[in-house]
Amino acid sequence: MNTYFCGCDVGSTYGKAVITNEEGAIIGKGMIRSKLDPEETAVEVIAAAVADAHLSGDRPFSYLVGTGYGRDLVPFADANISEISCHAMGVHVLAPSVRTIVDFGGQDLKGISIDPKGMVSNFVMNDKCAAGTGRFFEAMARAFSMSIEDFSKLSLMATEEIPITSQCSVFAETEVISMIARKKRPEDIALGIQTSVARRAYSLLRNSGIRPDLAITGGCAKNEGLVQSLKTVFNLVFVDLPEDPQLVGAIGAAEYAKMRYTAQSNKGNAA
Repeated sequence: MNTYFCGCDVGSTYGKAVITNEEGAIIGKGMIRSKLDPEETAVEVIAAAVADAHLSGDRPFSYLVGTGYGRDLVPFADANISEISCHAMGVHVLAPSVRTIVDFGGQDLKGISIDPKGMVSNFVMNDKCAAGTGRFFEAMARAFSMSIEDFSKLSLMATEEIPITSQCSVFAETEVISMIARKKRPEDIALGIQTSVARRAYSLLRNSGIRPDLAITGGCAKNEGLVQSLKTVFNLVFVDLPEDPQLVGAIGAAEYAKMRYTAQSNKGNAA
């Protein structure tokens, strides 16, 4: 009989879930916009991952680990583990050479240092301000009256950088709207925004230590302009992850589920 494991990451903006097999291969995944009720988010996204894996039943897996801000509300979870630990393990599974993670969440920005086994050795987090988070970039896209996907490419066409002085997302949005009204090139404004966030991330990570290799996780890792600015500011090579960077926390949770189930089974066999 096949044994499967599930990791469910209930984030502030998206719920993610993955199902893996005994070899650690991902056989199913799901991602939905987070609902007001974290438990509802967990139930729906796990069901999506189960369907994607072509499995049946409410719980066709042997162990489930919940993570993310809503990890305590993941129904029938066997354990919950912090998103910092799960991001570290998820990146380790996907790219074992990585030692530094820049994680752009929906409402926070984290810098994580990890050891060769995927364990967290140090971390720093900015969760008091939305600057540089998913919510921040949603506000910036709104200021340009375009989708987040279109905004993420806008700075790549810039010819010069127009600095953004406001760190607060509310004030930054007002500043951007004012610049657009003054006929400043949107591409150059966008470059200023991306560079500002990259410098903020660099300043934060200096406190935890920046060691190669580096990887970016979270939805903002899909922001092409931000990634380019990060590479310029950090002046280091970033590793491209082979899976969706938004799924990293869920992948790490699934790996922890496999590890804990295996440890329990070995303990039972020894007894």
